[in-house]
Amino acid sequence: MDPNTTGTESSMYLPTKNEFLIGGKYRLVRKIGSGSFGDIYLGINITNGEEVAIKLESVKARHPQLLYESKLYKILQGGIGIPHIRYYAQEKDYNVLIMDLLGPSLEDLFNFCSRRFTMKTVLMLADQMIGRIEFVYNKNFIHRDIKSDDFLMGVGRHCNKVFLIDFGLAKKYRDNRTRQHIPYREDRNLTGKPRFASINTHLGIEQSRRDDMESLGYVLMYFNRGSLPWQGLEAATEKQKYEKISEKKTVNAC
Repeated sequence: MDPNTTGTESSMYLPTKNEFLIGGKYRLVRKIGSGSFGDIYLGINITNGEEVAIKLESVKARHPQLLYESKLYKILQGGIGIPHIRYYAQEKDYNVLIMDLLGPSLEDLFNFCSRRFTMKTVLMLADQMIGRIEFVYNKNFIHRDIKSDDFLMGVGRHCNKVFLIDFGLAKKYRDNRTRQHIPYREDRNLTGKPRFASINTHLGIEQSRRDDMESLGYVLMYFNRGSLPWQGLEAATEKQKYEKISEKKTVNAC
């Protein structure tokens, strides 16, 4: 949910806030972010004035993920630091997911703090971030896209609580009943943001819990150092850039 990226469907026509009443009570107010799936809007419940976050994905999206993500959120409901889902449906030309409105992302706060957190802050955040990921694991899923933008602070009485979001790339890693782990596989596509992707992910190896934790380690180093050694690498193509990032990570891991 990165407000600095452009959604693949964001250029499509959107009904005005007066035209588009979702679920009979939610109205769009303004756009607050974008992602590969579509756009994120501030919304309001017209029956009580409560503000919410509304994700819109075109029904014509080449790789729709909002329905899948809504199912993941339902599985995770009740967990500490998991946003509450209010509504999911297809309305007009959009898949719509409505959830709690949260505060700034850790990436936003990082920028606000001149791109450097103290070690104490990093450790306090790490304690909560590990707890959120552990809860997802206990529900038999891995996140597969751990990054600084996917951890948000709450609002109001939850202002000191870290929330984990964006489960569109999450995957079940073991069977609910047998606890059988998914098999080792190779030749997988790169999933998630290259900056924080694990070395095995770069190598095309099937992701597991270890990869989420490696990505989290990169996020925490990023917060403490201000940047990572493989940021700012230049290459002629995206593929070559990913290869350079992978090489740099491998060298730094030795």
